[in-house]
Amino acid sequence: MNKSYFITATGTDIGKTWLSAGLVASYRENGVPVRALKPLMSGYDPVRHDESDAGRIGAAAADIDRVSPWRFAAALSPDQAAAKEGRRLDYAAVVEWCRREIAADAAADRLLLIEGVGGPMVPLDARHTVRDWIAALKIPTLLVGGSYLGAMSHLLTALAALREVGVVPALAILNESAGSTVSLTDTVASLTPHLGGVPLVVLRRDDTAGVAALAQRLLRRP
Repeated sequence: MNKSYFITATGTDIGKTWLSAGLVASYRENGVPVRALKPLMSGYDPVRHDESDAGRIGAAAADIDRVSPWRFAAALSPDQAAAKEGRRLDYAAVVEWCRREIAADAAADRLLLIEGVGGPMVPLDARHTVRDWIAALKIPTLLVGGSYLGAMSHLLTALAALREVGVVPALAILNESAGSTVSLTDTVASLTPHLGGVPLVVLRRDDTAGVAALAQRLLRRP
């Protein structure tokens, strides 16, 4: 199995971690070898590991260095969080580490999910953003958006930003936002013509069956 996916979103708290955790649970339930990584993590408190993104995608505290080697205490963009600790994020090291993990999981015949941080334009250092990281890895990308008022603009802006560096997501995933005042059906109808052929998957609130179906769809992709 030579399958790796990068999971990004239009911003923070849109559903990247919820989706990553759901996919991991579905694959494990069906006996599919899988591993999820969160290479960069801000707002990390080791005392509350289980509540962190790494903990939610199934990483034990003892494995944190193997799942999320770049961790910062402040809940800020990686460049700002690193600066708060007198550190600087080494972008090249992050990319090289991810490439090694992708190769290792391909060799082990295991599916790999790499969860990003924030959205595509989150700064990593003075020269690079998340979209540069995605482009450098050259693996299929899943772009998660919400259905709240304004979400369509956010998703299409993220899509345009990714396309500027040659990244066309394998799927756009619309994760229904809690308490949205906008009809999900109307959102899909308005959004679809602007996606430029990128397939759209709709996940209703807490749609575990939908996540399971998505997991199988990802396995079937060439």
